[in-house]
Amino acid sequence: MPLFVLHEAADGRPWGSASRWWLDKSLKALDADLRARGSRLILRRGDPSVILPALAEDLGAEVVWNRLYGHDAIERDGALKAELGAASFNAALLVEPWRVKTGSGGSYAVFTPFWKAARGVIGDDPLLEAPRRLPAPDVWPDSDDIDRWRLHPSTPDWSGGFDIWTPGEAGALARLKAFLKRLGGYAQGRDRPDVDATSRLSPHLQWGEIGPRQVRAAVLEAVRSGSATAEAGDKYLAEIGWREFNHHLLYHHGDIARRPMRRAFEEFPWREDPAGLAAWREGRTGYPLVDAGMRQLWATGTMHNRVRMIVASFLIKHLLIDWRLGEAWFWDTLVDACAANNPGNWQWSAGCGADAAPFFRIFNPVVQGERFDPRGDYVRRWVPELSRLPAAAIHQPWLAGGAPRYPKPIVDHGAARTRALEAFAAMRAGGEVWA
Repeated sequence: MPLFVLHEAADGRPWGSASRWWLDKSLKALDADLRARGSRLILRRGDPSVILPALAEDLGAEVVWNRLYGHDAIERDGALKAELGAASFNAALLVEPWRVKTGSGGSYAVFTPFWKAARGVIGDDPLLEAPRRLPAPDVWPDSDDIDRWRLHPSTPDWSGGFDIWTPGEAGALARLKAFLKRLGGYAQGRDRPDVDATSRLSPHLQWGEIGPRQVRAAVLEAVRSGSATAEAGDKYLAEIGWREFNHHLLYHHGDIARRPMRRAFEEFPWREDPAGLAAWREGRTGYPLVDAGMRQLWATGTMHNRVRMIVASFLIKHLLIDWRLGEAWFWDTLVDACAANNPGNWQWSAGCGADAAPFFRIFNPVVQGERFDPRGDYVRRWVPELSRLPAAAIHQPWLAGGAPRYPKPIVDHGAARTRALEAFAAMRAGGEVWA
């Protein structure tokens, strides 16, 4: 009997609006797939610690589930496993976080040696086809009505542009198939937001509609068949490896959405800047590449991977706004918001996490735009106020006299960089402490 329990406080924080939108569609797709195989999905809402034991007793059922890796989930699931004699399995990762150890038996803080070690323990078990039929109980228990869960965003419902996505296993497999056709150009095109070079599989992986072992097997087969180079395959699988690394950090460090892994950053002199935060969220900072990314996020629930780094750097280092406020906005607006990847990547951008970018690495949004969106096509798509500017001026519209309805930069890059480095120096004077 397939069961999904919506736990509002899973891992200590409720799902964001975009995640709830995806969950609504994904559960409906899963139920349709199960019904085609003679089964169905039972929905319940509440605390699994209460719901699972009661339902298992009523049905006389054994219980199995796929593992989560946040500390709150581990504590809850460990208690349930002991109470129910349940069994749990790995479906989300290539390798369990505790299986990848340093020479001294500890956890990793740097990606490259982690990924080297992880590749050494990833298994190559054969993939199994989905069953065509599933056994069903004689009597089905009651199920919640998912429409009554009201998972869609409201006040306002800003999900109108989310139709670029097809949640569910069929959508995931179609996305993988399409990506494999252009995998050969991944290494060269992955940093270009103006071209369609990335896989966009992250929400499907996040919601379990496809597994990383499926993706890895498909990529390795593409390399073996000659449709993609080993370089392209390795580059893409390293991105899957980065996802594994963030789960490794979540498992070993716990509350990475709220506490910096480099504890010295708890003393960082963040600024209170409500106006700057609002301008960043709404895509009106006056820096076209930053604004294009933030508008893409609001419209579609996603943002290109290179632009994610640039907008994070801008919030943290140009505005000196606490990275946790940016992480919280992404948590609410990304369809692929993940308890490991989202805070792990924000800590990387802030310089306070594992294998982090140095704080003094401050992206110049103009230079980044000229390098990765050289014709300005990405900016023109998401910032139509600038659509008539030539490529030479589109990333610095103020030099061309500006454009109607487009704001001037809210902060000067040079002055912001100096301010950020001074703040970092002040924090460093207090010493460096790791978790």
